[in-house]
This record gives sequence, C-alpha cells and structure tokens, in this order.
Amino acid sequence: MLHTNVLNKPKKLASTIAIVLLGLNLSACSNDPENLTSALTRAQPATAAVASAPGAPGIEPTWAFSGKTGIGTSYVPYVNGQYVASEHQAVSKVWFSVAQGILTETMYGLIHNAQLKELQFIITGKDFVDTEKKDTITTIEYLHQDDQGRPLSLAYKIINRDTEGKYQIEKHIFTDPNRHSLMMKVIFTAYEEGITPHLYANPHIDNSGANDIAFVEGNALIAHTAEQDSSFMTITSDTQFVKAQAGFVGRSDGLVDLQDNGQLDNLYQTTSLDRKTVGNVALTAQLPSLTVNQPLTINVAIGFGDNQQQSMAAATQSLLTGYDAVLSAYLGNDKQLGWQDYLASLTPLNDMAVNTADNGQLLYASALVLKAQEDKTHAGALIASLSNPWGDTVSAKVGSTGYKAVWPRDFYQCAMAFLAMGDTQTPKVAFEYLKKVQVSQQTPDYQGTNGWFLQKTHVDGQIEWVGVQLDQTAMPIMLGWKLWQAGVFTDAEISTWYHQMLKPAADFLVNGGKVKLDWNDVTITPPHTQQERWEEQAGYSPSTIASVIAGLVAASDLAKLAGDDQQQYLAIATKLKQQLAATTITTQGGLNSAIDNQAYYLRISPNGNPNTNTPLLDNNGKPGIDQRQILDAGFLELVRYGVTPATDSVIKNSVKLIDNTDLEHNLRVKYEFVAKDGSTVPGYRRYGNDGYGEDTQTGNSYAENGSNTIDQRGRVWPFFTGERGHYELALAKATNQLNQQSKQQLISTYVQGMETFANAGLMLPEQAWDGVGHPTRYQYKLGDGTNSATPLAWTHAEYVKLVRSMTDEQVWDFYPIVADKLKD
Repeated sequence: MLHTNVLNKPKKLASTIAIVLLGLNLSACSNDPENLTSALTRAQPATAAVASAPGAPGIEPTWAFSGKTGIGTSYVPYVNGQYVASEHQAVSKVWFSVAQGILTETMYGLIHNAQLKELQFIITGKDFVDTEKKDTITTIEYLHQDDQGRPLSLAYKIINRDTEGKYQIEKHIFTDPNRHSLMMKVIFTAYEEGITPHLYANPHIDNSGANDIAFVEGNALIAHTAEQDSSFMTITSDTQFVKAQAGFVGRSDGLVDLQDNGQLDNLYQTTSLDRKTVGNVALTAQLPSLTVNQPLTINVAIGFGDNQQQSMAAATQSLLTGYDAVLSAYLGNDKQLGWQDYLASLTPLNDMAVNTADNGQLLYASALVLKAQEDKTHAGALIASLSNPWGDTVSAKVGSTGYKAVWPRDFYQCAMAFLAMGDTQTPKVAFEYLKKVQVSQQTPDYQGTNGWFLQKTHVDGQIEWVGVQLDQTAMPIMLGWKLWQAGVFTDAEISTWYHQMLKPAADFLVNGGKVKLDWNDVTITPPHTQQERWEEQAGYSPSTIASVIAGLVAASDLAKLAGDDQQQYLAIATKLKQQLAATTITTQGGLNSAIDNQAYYLRISPNGNPNTNTPLLDNNGKPGIDQRQILDAGFLELVRYGVTPATDSVIKNSVKLIDNTDLEHNLRVKYEFVAKDGSTVPGYRRYGNDGYGEDTQTGNSYAENGSNTIDQRGRVWPFFTGERGHYELALAKATNQLNQQSKQQLISTYVQGMETFANAGLMLPEQAWDGVGHPTRYQYKLGDGTNSATPLAWTHAEYVKLVRSMTDEQVWDFYPIVADKLKD
C-alpha cells in the first residue's frame, strides 16, 4: 500500500528537504506570492483528484465550545497610539483560541472576524476512529514560564492522550508576529501498530460557517467564500500529505469517510467546481502512519490573506522561517519586542504578585489575556471576550460577534485594570477610541439627544445593540478623570476631551432626552435607565446610579478645570444621593426577616417605588416577580466609587441578605466553593431569579433550542467575588480593622477565591457551575467554568484590580473626590 512506503520517511516541503524535492530555492521566492504558490502546488499529494464533493450544504454549522482554556495573538507595540507596521515590527492580525484540547475559533483581520471554527486530528487504528476532541484526555501549559510558573507569553503546549493509551498528540500553538499566520508544532507518538493521524479543519470564513468553499491544491488546504472580497485561509505543512480531500460537514467530509471503513478514500478535491456552491465545509489530510514509540514531528501553518496568494505566502513563509525563530519572535528577542517585553514594562506586577495566593500566575496570565483582547485595526477597541457564548449550540449560519465586541462598561473595567498593572498607554488609547462609539450628529440614522454611548458595537464602531445604559455613559467620564489624576492626560488634554466627549455625556446624564435609533424610540429621564448593567430591566438601579453620581462629580471637577461653569453636575449628583433611599431601598421587603425587618437595597425598582409589589420584566425565560424579592449585590458599587461609606447600615443589611444561604435556589445569590488550600471561598450569582444560563432540568445550554425556558438558571459569576473583596477591604479600612493578619485573610478569601475559578489554562470564566440541577452534557463539577464565555475580560480585570487594591490597601476604583464632595 502507498502509505506503507512513506511510513517512516515523511517528505518535508517547506525546509531544506523541500528545496531538494522541488528543485527550487523557496527562500529566494519567499517574498513572491506567485512563486510560493507555484512551488507549493507542485508538491502534489500521493493520490490524484476525484470529483466535486456531494452533500451541499452539509449539516448546520455552529460555533465552538466557549469555555476556552487559552487564547493568543502576537504582541505589537503602539506607534503613536496606533498599530502600524515599521521596519522592525509587523502587525499580525491573527487571534486564536483553544478549547477541549484543540484549536478553536481563529480570527483574521478584525478581532471578531472568525475564519476557522476548529482544527483537530482524527486518529485511525485497528478497529477505531478517534477524534481528538472527544476521545482524548487533555493537559495544557504555557510554553514560556518564569521560575515561579508565571506565563510569559500566550504560547501553549497541549498534550492529548487517548483514554486507552494507544497514542499521544503534543501540540505547540502560537502566531507568527511577522505575518498573518498561526503555527502549530505537532508531535505524534504511537504506542501500538497501525496508528495514522489525519488533520481535520472546519473553516468558518469571514464569520460564518454556511457560505464556504474548500479545495485541495498541492500540499495546501484552502478555504474562502464565494464573495468577491472574501478572506482566504491556507493550511499547509512541512510534511507531505499522503492524501487530502474536501467535503461537506456531516455528509461527505473526511470524518464521514473515515468512519465508514477507517480509510480516506473519497478524495474530493473541491466542494465547488463552479465556485458558487457553498456550505459548511471541512478539509482533511492524511499524514504518514506512525511507527511504535518513534515520534513523528510535523509543523503546520495556517495563513490568512485577502486572496489565495497572500494566504499561501503567509503560511509558507512561517514554515520557512521555522518553529524556533517564530516562537522566539513571539516571546520577544533582540530583534523585536514580544510578550515578555510587554510584561517587563508592567512595573507594579512584581509587588502585586506578593498579594496573590498563586505567586502571581493568574496575575501574569490576566495581563496577557487583557492585552490580547484588543483589536489591531482599531487600536484601543477592547472586547468583552474572545468567544461566542454557548457557541457549540449556536448556529453559525449568520455572522455573529458574540462577545467579541465593545461594551463601554466592560471596556471601563479593562481600562482601569491596565492602569492598575502599570500600562498607561493602553487605557489612553482606549479612552480616545471611545469617541468612535459615542452618539453624535454623525451617528447613522440617529435622531435625538447626543452624548450617550452605544450599548454594543463592533470594533469598527458599527452599531449592533442600541439600548441606553446610563452607567455606560457615566464610565467614560470616570475613566477620563482617573487618567487625568494619574498624569496620563495633561490639564490641556483632558480639557479638550471634556469639551469634545465628556461634557455631552455629562449633559445627557443630567437631562436625558429623546432617543430614536433602530427599534429604540424612547425618552430617557435620568437616573431612570432604560437598561441597567445586566441589560435586561428599566428603572432605578443602585449600581447604575452609583456610576451616574461618580460620573457627574468627576464631570464637575473637569468642568472647573476646563473653565466651564457647570456646577449643576455636582448639584445633581448630590440630589441623586439624597434620593437613593426613596428610589432603591425597600423597608417593606419580603426578605428582610433575616435582618430584623430592616431596610435593604433592591436590584432595581422599575418606577422608583421600592415598597410596592411591582414585578420586574420577564427575562431569560423567567417570569418577572415582585421587585422586593430580587437580591443583587450591585449596591456595593456605591461603596466602591465613594458614594456611600462601607459602614452604612443599609449596605450592611443588604450584604447580610446576599449572604443568606437559606434562601431557595432561585432567589439565593451566594454559594461556596473549595479553594486549592482546602478553605471555603465565596461565589455569587448576578441576582435572584436569573435565567441567563443552563436549563436545570434538561441540561441544555442557554436558549439551545431557539427559545428560553422557565428552568434556565444563571450561575455564579466569579468577578462578584472580587467585588465583594473590594467591599470587605473598604469596610476593614473604615473600621480600622485592616492589619497584616486581616489583609492576608482577605487575600485568602477573595483573591484566592477568584483564582479558584481559573481553569487549567488560567482563563477566568463569565460563569461557574454552582451545582444546582442537571450537570449538562459536560458533567460540570462545582466551580468549573461553564460554556457561557471564557475568558471574560471583565473577570480578569476585576482580579487585577483586586490584587492592586490589596497591594495599595486602598480600593483601586475609589473616587476620593466623590466621597469628599458628597459627605453627609
């Protein structure tokens, strides 16, 4: 048989051996895409082409599992606040993610523009066909670590071992900082005879999985769409493919073919002879069979471009440059800056690491993760997460940004975290970016009052969601004031920004006004917000009002600096504080028996009448219930920003209710988890009656079948452990109880608490499994991150800020001017 002859002698294509095989000097033509394409396509797989693949359009496409154990991209330094290629530094616009032991969503161009759903290996042997994702046990670690085990780059080593000990796959994954490409070194080891690996890739070009064309050309697997402006993806290797094919997923792809008889024998070379037939496609390449206990090492490159030649050139040039050189550049070397250089620039990290429970491992990972989730075409565009929530049950027929988009609220958390870890450039560039997503006369199709910030946008500013959230309008003002106080902006610079961006925002917080954009036709009357921070309810929200008050006080200070006599900002802020009790605190709630019938904060009061039984809106499958039944620790933002002291009696009453674990599960907020040192640490849900999560009866993902059910349940969000830690720090300071012993206890409880939720790749999730109901198809264990979104930038940002707060013994997000101006 053919592949018996090449069993132990794989042919190298993009190396010295390739030059001999091809009779070409590939290095000489490495800058000529046409010559590179010609060289690569002459190296044909061993079997000739067959007909176009049947079975269009394939099964319905979905996104990948959202619980990522790793994300990555190349580090690029700013040039005058932008990402610009220079003589010594390219701008690689490729991002990737890792989940379930395999490469998943990989983006090119804009950070939300997915090109690949997943790439894994299919292993065939005696009477079995395994898929790497389903049939192996995976471990992950960072390729670059210091002597404390702290990651120094976003390059990963993944080892997948099959459950029966027949084989092992080791993969090293990272991007090429000088090209639009990703590299993967793979080491296969067989422990029994008859093992053959196959590369299997499922493209989702230009953010959709339903419109793709795939074909084999020489030793390259290529995908694009039928659109004229399509991106192209090329996958190639320095080892010659034995066979290769293209097909429609679930109908004629390589996995279907192999599952039939263990042989790749339906060698369709394209899915579209007419270049019009599109669908959910896959590409499969058979690699040389393995010899027992003799590892086979191959290098795979995935190149991207605006045409086939560019994508081919990117992949081939990465292979020619070689694993060692590309990996060295990714980390950073004497020729160009890399991830270790970025970390070295964050001077507070060393002191901060002392105030962690893991020697700074999660702290360093968080720094890398936060910086990686910034777009490189639109500098400063910080996204919420490099994931699509519950992606493997969400259709990918139509493009979706998922969480790969800009929310000014999440944005604020990240910018403040950058400042906390000593990066002053990124929050400055981010702040300046915000002008792009502020509503103005230039906002397409908008009618109404200017100044507020859009709910959710693409990184290029394209409008996606149009709800008005007053906290998202206040936070840019708060951020601007913080950057000015930190010396990032001069007096003159922040005065200019005040007039250009912050004054219109402050005026909107005072006056509100008419809003008409897309479906949204409403009049906003602050502090009544159309949506609070969970984007689900209208009314008077303690967390929203905390931001509005802090934003207005900050605006009053900036107005004075800028020579603008707008002291109404301070007057309105004072009035809003005085109205808190009347609009957000109930004295007749049904839950206050646990606090001797004392007053407590509501999640939100729709009409500002917190003593009535007004129900909240139905949402996420849950029917709205009496506003007084819903607990939400958002009131802690009042303490964080300096509006209300930590010792306030209503704050303390409300904290007691949050901590009430005797409440039935639908209303209960607090749950407990076991940290690595064996201690108990707290976790908290967003609020009672939260349905943004898995179904407790069926285990289905959120809205898995296209609709919500009454049994859906929002789980624990780890960043609330950080929010609570900030409050407890403020309380200890306010009562003169903060000393070395009490501080260490705070670190053990809240810093370690957040570390408890990190997965094996040190990624922090949006939600963690609370143990209530069906454990889902993934058989979650208590504290596991769920399939909602990992890593969540907000969670990593909160962790960084908590560690900085513990280091400074002062809440990082505290606004002293707010506490000073609003003294009772």
